[in-house]
Amino acid sequence: MLPVLPCFRHLRPASSFKHGMVRIITPRREGGAMESNAVQRRLAAVLAADIVGYSRLMGSDEIGTLTMLKAHRRELVDPTIAGSHGRIVKTTGDGMLVEFASVVDAVTCAITVQRAMVSRNAGVPEAKRIIFRFGINVGDILIDGDDILGDGVNIAARLETLCDPGGLCISRSANDQIRDKLSFAFADLGEQTIKNISRAIGIFGLSAKEIEALPQTDPPAPAKMEGGNHAPQSEPAYEQKIQFCTS
Repeated sequence: MLPVLPCFRHLRPASSFKHGMVRIITPRREGGAMESNAVQRRLAAVLAADIVGYSRLMGSDEIGTLTMLKAHRRELVDPTIAGSHGRIVKTTGDGMLVEFASVVDAVTCAITVQRAMVSRNAGVPEAKRIIFRFGINVGDILIDGDDILGDGVNIAARLETLCDPGGLCISRSANDQIRDKLSFAFADLGEQTIKNISRAIGIFGLSAKEIEALPQTDPPAPAKMEGGNHAPQSEPAYEQKIQFCTS
């Protein structure tokens, strides 16, 4: 009986090998387990978030700032992301990286958070307010365990730095995908050259005032399990199938 070998979908044409033979490359084994060095990729909407003036806020009131930030995340940000089918990839002191399978979900999530933050900050002194900036891009990303990398991620991070406090900037690729799917439109801010990206990027934006003028919507509720408990947040359901040759 022949050994069971993995079948790879992307094979070079038979004509590229001598005598018309097709070669199947077997992944190397370490400790009895099969391993592959193939780079994994997928198309995704990436949201990068940042807090405006975070160092200043922490310098003036560490405990108060951290307490407010935790409350915003617990009561608004994290539930909205989960209800929008997003996955929090990583967080830093003042930032967050989130992956979505749908750019419509990503933009809706960002608008919902920014719109809700207007009312949450209403009774807070201006010098103590936590204000977010969001950047969203749609692109090909590299997968490294639970982390995501590549230009698709870098562009989202650069867009976040360009948007107004309390606003949202998206790339042209993201705007093309949401066109005619949402009830509002982004302003065309033209093409800009951004750091460490070789090509100019088309940028579209909504200012804080434009977002504030939009109708307020309730954050989407996270999916619930039986018994009324919220389901733990998990990454979008991406399925990968491996077929095996038996002869």
